[in-house]
Amino acid sequence: MRLRLAALPLPAKGAFGECVDLSFQPIETQPQTMPAVIHALALALRQLADTAVLRVLAKSIALTVIIFAILAAALYHLVLGAAAEIGLGAQAEATYLVTLILTLLMAWFLFRVVAIAVLQFFADEVVLAVERKHYPQAADSARKLPFREDLTNSLRGVGRALLFNLLALPVALILLFTAIGPAIVFLAVNAVLLGRELTDMPWLRHRAGPDETSPIGVGERLLLGLAIAGLMLVPFANLLAPVIGAAAGTHLFQIASKRGGRE
Repeated sequence: MRLRLAALPLPAKGAFGECVDLSFQPIETQPQTMPAVIHALALALRQLADTAVLRVLAKSIALTVIIFAILAAALYHLVLGAAAEIGLGAQAEATYLVTLILTLLMAWFLFRVVAIAVLQFFADEVVLAVERKHYPQAADSARKLPFREDLTNSLRGVGRALLFNLLALPVALILLFTAIGPAIVFLAVNAVLLGRELTDMPWLRHRAGPDETSPIGVGERLLLGLAIAGLMLVPFANLLAPVIGAAAGTHLFQIASKRGGRE
Protein backbone atom coordinates (compact mmCIF):
# COMPACT_ATOMS: atom_id res chain seq x y z
CA MET A 1 0.00 0.00 0.00
CA ARG A 2 1.33 3.40 -0.96
CA LEU A 3 0.63 6.50 1.04
CA ARG A 4 0.60 9.81 -0.79
CA LEU A 5 1.43 12.90 1.19
CA ALA A 6 -0.24 16.11 0.17
CA ALA A 7 2.15 18.91 -0.68
CA LEU A 8 2.57 21.36 2.14
CA PRO A 9 3.05 25.11 1.54
CA LEU A 10 6.59 26.38 2.02
CA PRO A 11 7.50 29.80 3.33
CA ALA A 12 8.70 32.25 0.68
CA LYS A 13 12.41 32.34 1.50
CA GLY A 14 15.33 30.82 -0.34
CA ALA A 15 15.35 27.70 -2.45
CA PHE A 16 17.41 25.72 0.10
CA GLY A 17 17.15 25.08 3.83
CA GLU A 18 13.49 25.96 3.92
CA CYS A 19 11.26 24.77 6.76
CA VAL A 20 7.84 23.34 6.06
CA ASP A 21 5.04 25.63 7.25
CA LEU A 22 2.80 23.48 9.43
CA SER A 23 0.60 26.34 10.65
CA PHE A 24 -3.13 25.74 10.40
CA GLN A 25 -5.27 27.68 8.01
CA PRO A 26 -7.27 30.37 9.87
CA ILE A 27 -10.63 29.04 10.95
CA GLU A 28 -12.44 31.91 9.27
CA THR A 29 -11.32 30.68 5.83
CA GLN A 30 -12.22 27.03 6.41
CA PRO A 31 -15.56 25.99 4.91
CA GLN A 32 -16.08 22.99 7.24
CA THR A 33 -18.92 23.30 9.72
CA MET A 34 -17.43 21.22 12.53
CA PRO A 35 -14.08 23.07 12.88
CA ALA A 36 -15.87 26.43 13.02
CA VAL A 37 -18.19 25.28 15.83
CA ILE A 38 -15.35 23.63 17.79
CA HIS A 39 -13.20 26.72 17.39
CA ALA A 40 -16.04 28.97 18.57
CA LEU A 41 -16.68 26.80 21.63
CA ALA A 42 -12.98 26.67 22.49
CA LEU A 43 -12.70 30.46 22.37
CA ALA A 44 -15.86 30.83 24.47
CA LEU A 45 -14.52 28.49 27.16
CA ARG A 46 -11.20 30.32 27.18
CA GLN A 47 -12.95 33.63 27.88
CA LEU A 48 -14.94 32.40 30.89
CA ALA A 49 -12.33 33.94 33.20
CA ASP A 50 -12.87 37.46 31.79
CA THR A 51 -14.36 39.89 34.29
CA ALA A 52 -17.11 41.05 31.92
CA VAL A 53 -18.19 37.46 31.20
CA LEU A 54 -18.00 36.48 34.88
CA ARG A 55 -20.24 39.43 35.72
CA VAL A 56 -22.90 38.27 33.24
CA LEU A 57 -22.51 34.70 34.46
CA ALA A 58 -23.11 35.73 38.08
CA LYS A 59 -26.17 37.81 37.19
CA SER A 60 -27.74 35.18 34.94
CA ILE A 61 -27.18 32.35 37.45
CA ALA A 62 -28.56 34.44 40.33
CA LEU A 63 -31.68 35.45 38.38
CA THR A 64 -32.26 31.88 37.14
CA VAL A 65 -31.98 30.49 40.69
CA ILE A 66 -34.35 33.20 42.01
CA ILE A 67 -36.95 32.39 39.33
CA PHE A 68 -36.86 28.67 40.14
CA ALA A 69 -36.99 29.39 43.88
CA ILE A 70 -40.15 31.46 43.33
CA LEU A 71 -41.66 28.71 41.17
CA ALA A 72 -40.79 26.08 43.78
CA ALA A 73 -42.42 28.17 46.53
CA ALA A 74 -45.53 28.61 44.37
CA LEU A 75 -45.62 24.85 43.73
CA TYR A 76 -45.35 24.13 47.45
CA HIS A 77 -48.36 26.29 48.22
CA LEU A 78 -50.32 24.70 45.36
CA VAL A 79 -49.52 21.20 46.62
CA LEU A 80 -50.36 22.23 50.19
CA GLY A 81 -53.68 23.69 49.04
CA ALA A 82 -54.50 20.62 46.94
CA ALA A 83 -53.71 18.28 49.86
CA ALA A 84 -56.02 20.25 52.16
CA GLU A 85 -58.72 20.34 49.47
CA ILE A 86 -58.89 16.54 49.17
CA GLY A 87 -58.84 16.09 52.92
CA LEU A 88 -55.28 14.89 53.41
CA GLY A 89 -54.46 17.81 55.69
CA ALA A 90 -51.09 19.48 55.90
CA GLN A 91 -48.92 16.35 55.63
CA ALA A 92 -45.55 18.09 55.82
CA GLU A 93 -43.33 15.22 54.67
CA ALA A 94 -45.61 14.21 51.81
CA THR A 95 -46.00 17.82 50.74
CA TYR A 96 -42.25 18.37 50.68
CA LEU A 97 -41.73 15.16 48.70
CA VAL A 98 -44.37 15.96 46.09
CA THR A 99 -43.06 19.53 45.80
CA LEU A 100 -39.50 18.27 45.35
CA ILE A 101 -40.52 15.84 42.60
CA LEU A 102 -42.58 18.48 40.79
CA THR A 103 -39.78 21.04 41.13
CA LEU A 104 -37.22 18.64 39.67
CA LEU A 105 -39.55 17.83 36.76
CA MET A 106 -40.24 21.53 36.21
CA ALA A 107 -36.51 22.35 36.35
CA TRP A 108 -35.72 19.59 33.85
CA PHE A 109 -38.46 20.74 31.47
CA LEU A 110 -38.15 24.52 31.85
CA PHE A 111 -34.47 25.12 32.61
CA ARG A 112 -33.43 25.73 29.00
CA VAL A 113 -36.38 28.06 28.46
CA VAL A 114 -35.73 30.12 31.60
CA ALA A 115 -31.94 30.22 31.16
CA ILE A 116 -32.12 31.54 27.61
CA ALA A 117 -34.89 34.01 28.48
CA VAL A 118 -32.75 35.37 31.32
CA LEU A 119 -29.65 35.51 29.13
CA GLN A 120 -31.50 37.57 26.50
CA PHE A 121 -31.43 40.54 28.89
CA PHE A 122 -27.65 40.26 29.33
CA ALA A 123 -26.84 39.24 25.75
CA ASP A 124 -25.49 42.71 24.92
CA GLU A 125 -22.81 42.34 27.58
CA VAL A 126 -21.71 38.90 26.40
CA VAL A 127 -21.60 39.88 22.73
CA LEU A 128 -19.73 43.10 23.52
CA ALA A 129 -17.20 41.34 25.78
CA VAL A 130 -16.37 38.81 23.05
CA GLU A 131 -16.22 41.40 20.28
CA ARG A 132 -14.09 43.86 22.24
CA LYS A 133 -11.49 41.15 22.85
CA HIS A 134 -11.52 39.37 19.48
CA TYR A 135 -13.30 41.64 16.96
CA PRO A 136 -12.83 45.31 17.99
CA GLN A 137 -14.12 46.69 14.68
CA ALA A 138 -17.32 44.70 15.04
CA ALA A 139 -17.71 45.96 18.61
CA ASP A 140 -17.64 49.54 17.32
CA SER A 141 -20.32 48.88 14.70
CA ALA A 142 -22.70 46.81 16.85
CA ARG A 143 -25.94 48.46 17.87
CA LYS A 144 -27.44 48.15 21.33
CA LEU A 145 -30.94 46.76 21.14
CA PRO A 146 -33.60 48.90 22.83
CA PHE A 147 -35.22 47.33 25.90
CA ARG A 148 -38.50 46.88 24.06
CA GLU A 149 -36.82 44.94 21.23
CA ASP A 150 -34.82 42.88 23.74
CA LEU A 151 -38.02 42.04 25.62
CA THR A 152 -39.83 41.14 22.39
CA ASN A 153 -37.00 38.84 21.29
CA SER A 154 -36.92 37.22 24.72
CA LEU A 155 -40.69 36.60 24.78
CA ARG A 156 -40.61 35.20 21.25
CA GLY A 157 -37.78 32.87 22.24
CA VAL A 158 -39.68 31.70 25.32
CA GLY A 159 -42.84 31.21 23.26
CA ARG A 160 -41.00 29.14 20.64
CA ALA A 161 -39.29 27.04 23.30
CA LEU A 162 -42.52 26.33 25.18
CA LEU A 163 -44.48 25.59 22.01
CA PHE A 164 -41.96 23.16 20.50
CA ASN A 165 -41.28 21.42 23.82
CA LEU A 166 -45.02 20.97 24.37
CA LEU A 167 -45.39 19.62 20.81
CA ALA A 168 -42.52 17.20 21.51
CA LEU A 169 -44.07 16.02 24.79
CA PRO A 170 -46.56 13.51 23.23
CA VAL A 171 -43.76 12.01 21.12
CA ALA A 172 -41.56 11.73 24.22
CA LEU A 173 -44.40 10.03 26.14
CA ILE A 174 -44.88 7.52 23.32
CA LEU A 175 -41.15 6.71 23.48
CA LEU A 176 -41.14 6.53 27.27
CA PHE A 177 -40.81 2.72 27.22
CA THR A 178 -37.47 3.05 25.41
CA ALA A 179 -36.00 4.95 28.39
CA ILE A 180 -33.62 6.98 26.21
CA GLY A 181 -36.23 8.04 23.64
CA PRO A 182 -37.63 11.08 25.48
CA ALA A 183 -34.13 12.43 26.19
CA ILE A 184 -33.23 12.18 22.49
CA VAL A 185 -36.47 13.90 21.43
CA PHE A 186 -36.01 16.85 23.79
CA LEU A 187 -32.28 17.07 23.00
CA ALA A 188 -33.03 17.34 19.27
CA VAL A 189 -35.81 19.91 19.75
CA ASN A 190 -33.76 22.09 22.06
CA ALA A 191 -30.67 21.79 19.86
CA VAL A 192 -32.64 23.47 17.07
CA LEU A 193 -34.08 26.12 19.40
CA LEU A 194 -30.79 26.92 21.16
CA GLY A 195 -28.86 27.04 17.90
CA ARG A 196 -31.20 29.73 16.65
CA GLU A 197 -31.39 31.78 19.85
CA LEU A 198 -27.65 31.77 20.55
CA THR A 199 -26.64 32.81 17.05
CA ASP A 200 -29.42 35.39 16.72
CA MET A 201 -28.08 37.27 19.76
CA PRO A 202 -25.02 38.67 17.91
CA TRP A 203 -26.62 38.69 14.47
CA LEU A 204 -29.53 40.94 15.52
CA ARG A 205 -26.98 43.50 16.72
CA HIS A 206 -25.25 43.65 13.35
CA ARG A 207 -27.88 43.04 10.69
CA ALA A 208 -28.44 45.89 8.25
CA GLY A 209 -32.22 45.51 8.19
CA PRO A 210 -35.14 43.27 9.14
CA ASP A 211 -35.07 41.51 5.75
CA GLU A 212 -31.43 40.44 6.04
CA THR A 213 -30.77 36.72 6.62
CA SER A 214 -28.22 35.33 9.05
CA PRO A 215 -24.87 34.30 7.50
CA ILE A 216 -24.65 31.29 9.83
CA GLY A 217 -25.55 28.01 8.18
CA VAL A 218 -28.21 25.62 9.45
CA GLY A 219 -25.61 22.94 10.14
CA GLU A 220 -23.51 25.27 12.30
CA ARG A 221 -26.56 26.39 14.25
CA LEU A 222 -27.62 22.81 14.87
CA LEU A 223 -24.17 21.67 16.00
CA LEU A 224 -23.81 24.61 18.39
CA GLY A 225 -27.32 24.03 19.74
CA LEU A 226 -26.59 20.32 20.19
CA ALA A 227 -23.39 21.05 22.13
CA ILE A 228 -25.08 23.54 24.46
CA ALA A 229 -28.23 21.41 24.89
CA GLY A 230 -25.97 18.50 25.86
CA LEU A 231 -24.06 20.71 28.30
CA MET A 232 -27.34 21.74 29.88
CA LEU A 233 -27.96 18.12 30.87
CA VAL A 234 -24.85 18.13 33.08
CA PRO A 235 -25.42 19.37 36.66
CA PHE A 236 -23.60 22.63 37.50
CA ALA A 237 -22.24 22.84 33.94
CA ASN A 238 -25.80 23.68 32.89
CA LEU A 239 -25.47 26.99 34.77
CA LEU A 240 -22.49 27.94 32.60
CA ALA A 241 -23.96 26.64 29.34
CA PRO A 242 -26.08 29.69 28.31
CA VAL A 243 -23.16 32.14 28.62
CA ILE A 244 -20.79 29.71 26.87
CA GLY A 245 -23.38 29.34 24.13
CA ALA A 246 -23.86 33.10 23.71
CA ALA A 247 -20.09 33.66 23.49
CA ALA A 248 -19.67 30.77 21.03
CA GLY A 249 -22.61 32.08 18.98
CA THR A 250 -20.85 35.45 18.73
CA HIS A 251 -17.65 33.81 17.47
CA LEU A 252 -19.65 31.71 15.03
CA PHE A 253 -21.39 34.79 13.65
CA GLN A 254 -18.08 36.60 13.14
CA ILE A 255 -16.52 33.54 11.49
CA ALA A 256 -19.51 33.18 9.16
CA SER A 257 -19.47 36.92 8.36
CA LYS A 258 -15.79 36.88 7.40
CA ARG A 259 -16.22 33.69 5.42
CA GLY A 260 -19.04 35.34 3.49
CA GLY A 261 -17.00 38.46 2.83
CA ARG A 262 -19.01 40.65 5.15
CA GLU A 263 -17.19 43.36 7.06
